[in-house]
Formats: sequence, C-alpha cells, structure tokens
Amino acid sequence: MTITAPDQRQRRSWLPPLLRQTPFRRYWTGQSVSLLGDQISELAVPLFAVLVAQAGPAEMGYLTAAALVPNLLFSLLLGAWADRRPYKRRLMIAADLGRAAVLLLAPALYLLDALSMGALYAVAFAVGTLSVVFEVCRTTLFVSLVPQRDYVAASALLNGSRAFSFVAGSSLAGLLVKVLSAPGALVLDAVSYLFSAATLARVRPAEPAPSRTPGLGLGEGLAFLFRSPVLRACVLAATTLNLFNYMYSALVVLYVTRHLGLSPQLLGLGLGLAAVGALLGAAVAGRLAARFGVGPMYVLGYILFPAPLVLIPAAHGPYPVVLALLFGAEFLSGVGLMILDTAGGAIQAGVIPDDRRARVSGAQRTLNYGIRPLGAVLGGTLGAHLGVPATLWIATIGALAGVLWLLASPIPRMRSL
Repeated sequence: MTITAPDQRQRRSWLPPLLRQTPFRRYWTGQSVSLLGDQISELAVPLFAVLVAQAGPAEMGYLTAAALVPNLLFSLLLGAWADRRPYKRRLMIAADLGRAAVLLLAPALYLLDALSMGALYAVAFAVGTLSVVFEVCRTTLFVSLVPQRDYVAASALLNGSRAFSFVAGSSLAGLLVKVLSAPGALVLDAVSYLFSAATLARVRPAEPAPSRTPGLGLGEGLAFLFRSPVLRACVLAATTLNLFNYMYSALVVLYVTRHLGLSPQLLGLGLGLAAVGALLGAAVAGRLAARFGVGPMYVLGYILFPAPLVLIPAAHGPYPVVLALLFGAEFLSGVGLMILDTAGGAIQAGVIPDDRRARVSGAQRTLNYGIRPLGAVLGGTLGAHLGVPATLWIATIGALAGVLWLLASPIPRMRSL
C-alpha cells in the first residue's frame, strides 16, 4: 500500500520536533549508533587484549593509558588546527573512517597471526587521536544543525542516546564477545563508525566560516576559557568534580566487593541502575531547563550527580539496607549526570563563538581529561595510607565542592541562552 504524505506526518507525530527534521535526525541517528559502538569497544578491546593477546595487569594499564593520552597531547593542537579548516563535517567523516580502519587492523593482524600488544597499543593510541579530532569538531556541527532556541532539547536527545548506550552497550558487548568472539565485536564497532560517517555524509549544513587567526594559537582556547566568567566557572567546576570523582572511581569497586562484601553481579546491577537513572535524567532535563532555567539546572546537576554517592561510604547495617543505599546512590547519581551534561552542553554551545569552538573544546578536553588520571592516582595513594572508606568520604564530599565555582558565577541566574 502506498503511504501518503499525511500518513507519514501522522506516523512521525510522536517524534520530538527536532527528530522530525531530516538533517538533525540523520546526525542524531549516526551518533547514537556510534555511541553504542564506543561502549562495545570499551569492553571488547580489553577483552581482546586479555583473551587473545594474553595481556597481564601492567599491559592492561598501558593499554588504557594509550587510549587516553591523545587527549592530553593533542587536544589543544588539533583544536587550533581544526578551527582554521572550513569544513568540520569532513574532518569528522575522515575521523570516523580512520577509526573504522584502525579497529579493523586488530582482527586482521589476529587472522594473520601477527598480533602483539605493541600493535594493540598503537590501535588504542590511533583511535584515541582520531576521537580527539572528531570531538573538537562536533560542537561546530551541532550549532550548524540546531537553532539556538533548541540547544537544550538537542543536547537532551544526544545525552539520551549516550545514556541508552550505557544501558545497552556493556550487555551487548558481552553477548557479542561470546557469540562473535572479541575480534568479531571489534569488527561490529568498526561498522558503527562507518554508519556514523555515512549519516554525516548525508548532512550538509552551512558551517560557520573558519578562523582567520594566523599561527596555531595554542593558548587562545585556554585564554578564552578563563576570560569568560561563564566558561571559567564551567571548567573549574568540571575539573574539581573530575579530580574527586576519579578518586572515587579508582576505589569504589574495591570497596563494594571487599569492604561491603557484595558480589560483582550486584555491583553490575548497581551500575545498570545508574544507567537507567541516566536515561531518566536525559528524558526530563530538557523540560526542567525550560521550566526553571538552564543555569539552575546546571547547578542542580553539580549537586545531584555527586551528592548521592555519599551514601556508598555511609552504607552499613543489614544487607538489604546496604543494597538499597548502593542502588539508590547509583540511580540518583545517573539522573544528576544527565541533567548536568544536558544543561552544560547547551550553555557552552551558546557561549562559545563559532570561530573558536574547536580551540575551546580542545582546551576543555585537555583540562578535564588531564585531571582524571591524577585523581585516580591520588585516590589510590590516599586509599593506601588513609584507608579506602576514609578516602571515599573525602572523594564523595570533595566532589560537591565543584558547585561552589558555579555559585560565584553568572550561571545560577541564566534562565535561557
């Protein structure tokens, strides 16, 4: 039966308004699939190293570092370079194609019996570098596709996809590794990047003119961040939160399994509830920002994300009480994370000038990602000297200090963009 135009409109009437717009729908669909692929590879690559390359603990640490270090080395450089390129979308497509090709290299080397940990380090490093290229360009494409009045709604949709990838990605990755093997799961992740590239190729917005600033201007992104009272508060709050949150992340698995005596399966269930909370947070963030203002919701996210985690070092008593505190903490924290990210993404999209977006994004990634390994090392060091429970108290309460930077800024008074 032929579907008429009115029938098509009726079938799409349940979609959010932005998803009825073909360019944004294509972009959102590609990013949703790519985010799911990222979650698959986050588990598949380590499993590939353990099951296929027989990696030990030290090698696993090096593998994780190889994936993260491009954020520290290249974010400023690639942000400054990308700002002077006229077509950010093409750079994003090239990054997707490059990530797909690099990921396919590992299964190919395995089939040729030529796989080594050195090759896996190179794969992780290359994928991490291409991800920096993609991310520093992403905000420019976002503002090219989305009117300013829809920044919050669009940010909520993208964060909703990210929250769904948290829920489905790890479970899907485990299933794929079991059914297809770890190399097969990496092939599927490569396909997700190809899908993202294909959808970006079908989106052709009018992009802002490139920056005409001579030279690399490596310090311009950092200088702009700290000149802007809004962005300065955002980056100081994020850096403070990340420092203490990665202290917490370094120790929470050890604390829950050894000190609380919970099984890995119950820990996994708690993390699953965090992902469900993230889905709920993404669903309500846009409506809350429209009603109460984007600035107050950003401040709320900085409270609601870390505050419930205090319940975890406070968890004592009967087994059901401990479980309830763990599950409640993870669920509420997931809600807060999505409110924070949705409002924060909209604020930054509205504040950063078009010709500096990649540089400022690179500066933010350098600071926010640079503090994370420091937080993890600090958490481990304090845990060894003060004990794990005391360090978790410091980490969970300290994470709340990030909101103090926002309270002294114009952000709480921001009702719209």
